[in-house]
Amino acid sequence: MFSNIPPHIMVSLKKLFYVYVFGVAYMPYGAYKYMDLSGYYNVFAWWGVIGIFCIAPFIDHMIGRDPANPNDEQVKKMSAQLWYRILPLLAIPAQMLVLCYGVHIFTTLEQFSLVGLIGWIFTCGVVSAVVAIVVAHELIHKDNKLENWSGGLLLALVFYSGFKVEHIHGHHVNVATPEDPVSARFGQSFYQYLPGALRQNTVGAWKLQTKRLGGKWLQWKNELIWWHCISLLILIASIVTYGWMGGVFFLGVSLVAASTLETINYVEHYGLQRRKLDNGEYEPVTQAHSWNSNFLLTNMSLFHLQRHSDHHVYAKRRYQVLRHYDESPQMPTGYAGMIVLALVPPLWFKIMNPRVKAYYEGEAWQLTKEQFADAAAVHTTN
Repeated sequence: MFSNIPPHIMVSLKKLFYVYVFGVAYMPYGAYKYMDLSGYYNVFAWWGVIGIFCIAPFIDHMIGRDPANPNDEQVKKMSAQLWYRILPLLAIPAQMLVLCYGVHIFTTLEQFSLVGLIGWIFTCGVVSAVVAIVVAHELIHKDNKLENWSGGLLLALVFYSGFKVEHIHGHHVNVATPEDPVSARFGQSFYQYLPGALRQNTVGAWKLQTKRLGGKWLQWKNELIWWHCISLLILIASIVTYGWMGGVFFLGVSLVAASTLETINYVEHYGLQRRKLDNGEYEPVTQAHSWNSNFLLTNMSLFHLQRHSDHHVYAKRRYQVLRHYDESPQMPTGYAGMIVLALVPPLWFKIMNPRVKAYYEGEAWQLTKEQFADAAAVHTTN
């Protein structure tokens, strides 16, 4: 639908499309309206899951891909425009509203059964994964203190502040190597991957931060302490205001949001590995070490996170000027659809393993001993 529009026009049109992320934030309110109108409270409690993972993939394919890249003149102009910097910051009040509205409905709506309560946590959780964590991912890479701290605050709103440290100083350093638990290995199912990824962004983040601070974690310079204090205050306020169910809501939403984020991490780097050079170092990160997708709908709702290769090569590049590269590995659908595939390992392996096999064709000799077993498996797997 949009692929035939001249790139310089398409890039300008997308300036307005990025507000779609706030449409995602609206989903809990929309879910309640559907409940109220239909009377199906325990069905539409799952509206976030239904909308994002069942409906969005089809709309993605209907709308199509967006391969448009900004030219050099547009990059310079867009990088300085205030509009693009304000939008991510607005995610803070949006996420606060998601939590406040969500906990109120969760603790006061009498029509919910256990199925409805769980569905409501999942709806608010997957919405928070987008509004809080994905937007925070954009902000924590910036040197500007307002943006950087805003990213930390967004992560604190879902009790996942360790991501701020581990993602920058762990994942971006070790991506696509055996040293990175957040880079999924070939043949590793999502369910094998998830516990290690969650542990790395929680316990692992504290260990990494302690090492960065000279082995002493209990000091005022440890930002993880301050971010986690904010999360604990939110938890306490939820319990004081709404009882123990308020605490269940906040912790449940945080767990779903973190798990959704780690599902995205799983699909972003599955099976892609940097080669080890003769000097024992890994090759530099290139556009070949992340899976990408140009489906417009999900890209707009995720601030171009699906142009992930360019992000890893130029980590501080702003979302609005991230580029598509034809040579980068391409996913068959957007993140919403890929997450669904990841939850069904046999289907995931059937679709993705041949793509990894093509990536490694004829290059197994360049891999480390640990990687070689995986690469050999790629060449022997149909």
